[in-house]
Amino acid sequence: MFGGIGIPELLLIFGILLLLFGAKKLPEIGKGLGEGIRSFKNSLSGEEEEKEEKVVKTKEIESEIKEEKKVETTEKEKAEA
Repeated sequence: MFGGIGIPELLLIFGILLLLFGAKKLPEIGKGLGEGIRSFKNSLSGEEEEKEEKVVKTKEIESEIKEEKKVETTEKEKAEA
């Protein structure tokens, strides 16, 4: 299956991990391991940098829209006065 490791060996490894860490810790360990692997893959491919650039651009656009709304409201207040 995995280079000579069969089902019985995988069950044995899982059983030992269950005894060492307990049932509550295994999902947390799996989540942390998955996030670490995902982060490593993203750093190799450079996808994370692209996402960060998009987030920065989105925040810039949002701040520009807020500024335009402020200007519009002040212009309306001046016109009403």
